[in-house]
Amino acid sequence: MTEEWVTLHGGPLDGEEIPVDPADPQPGVAMVADGCAIPGGRSWYEPDETGRWRWTGDTP
Repeated sequence: MTEEWVTLHGGPLDGEEIPVDPADPQPGVAMVADGCAIPGGRSWYEPDETGRWRWTGDTP
């Protein structure tokens, strides 16, 4: 896997840098986060139309 490092924007992980697979046809990551609105849940980030990885909400 080739990885690319991206910076997360918004939500509880704002400013964190993580590796992602640029070849993933449906990019997005669900990350465990202390600031998640759902206890024990994950915060979801995905690239917007400009390629910037933005928080889109929380999931159980």
